[in-house]
Amino acid sequence: MRLNAIVFCIAAPVLIAAPPKEKVDKPGSQDHALFTRMPGFIIDRYKTSDFDREEFTVKNVKKDEKRAVEGKKTFIDYKLSKGANMPSPVEVVRNHVQAIKKVGGEVMWEKQGGTAVTLRLKKGSAETWAYIYAYGGCKSYNVAVVEKGQMEQKISSSAILDALNKDGFIALDIHFDTAKATIKADSTAQVDEIASLLKANSKLKLSVEGHTDNTGTPEGNRKLSDERAKAVKAALVAKGIEAGRLQSKGFGQDKPVADNRTEEGRAKNRRVELVKL
Repeated sequence: MRLNAIVFCIAAPVLIAAPPKEKVDKPGSQDHALFTRMPGFIIDRYKTSDFDREEFTVKNVKKDEKRAVEGKKTFIDYKLSKGANMPSPVEVVRNHVQAIKKVGGEVMWEKQGGTAVTLRLKKGSAETWAYIYAYGGCKSYNVAVVEKGQMEQKISSSAILDALNKDGFIALDIHFDTAKATIKADSTAQVDEIASLLKANSKLKLSVEGHTDNTGTPEGNRKLSDERAKAVKAALVAKGIEAGRLQSKGFGQDKPVADNRTEEGRAKNRRVELVKL
């Protein structure tokens, strides 16, 4: 008798390839509050710093020039997701221009061809600069934003004393309200250090001397620098320092230490110096 063979077939499992994992934003990254990203883009690179420097291109009558801006900096590099519609570089730039203009900002420079632009937003004493650059046929674009500000400068009382003993003076970047002699809150810690120095060295006498850049008139600058020097002296007296140990004087724009033709130079010229008597 012939037995029919019974064949058992065991089905092998079918392996289905998982779809490629969709790219997402770099962990910890986020859009800057000023701008909404273009559709279909993810954040590929991201960096922030509390205080940094960026050189922005600005338009000049004769030729384009670089303007250095310091403050809180944010850098974001966007890349187009796979399958997303790719905008033109001009579309990316125009979207950012419209966004800044809606809140009162302005265009400071635009690259021929419309692939890059420098933008600025001023609101009261606050000033924000941005640079937008679209590249790779617009598979990518980056945004650099600097919220202009001054780094809080706090030099220790011992460092001030060392400079006074070595050089006879020290220049301090004490901040004041624009065109006023009101000391800003971010400089109170520096005034405290000067007061601590004087309290620890009872025989030390100082001349507080104010200086400005060349913006405005010589007479106005001399008056402003004198008022600022007096404001620092008054703040020290209010902290318990005898008035007889302090002198104050304003020199205005007469003693620059840097080139007044540049923003950086003017910032260095706006200073308060302590001179050992």
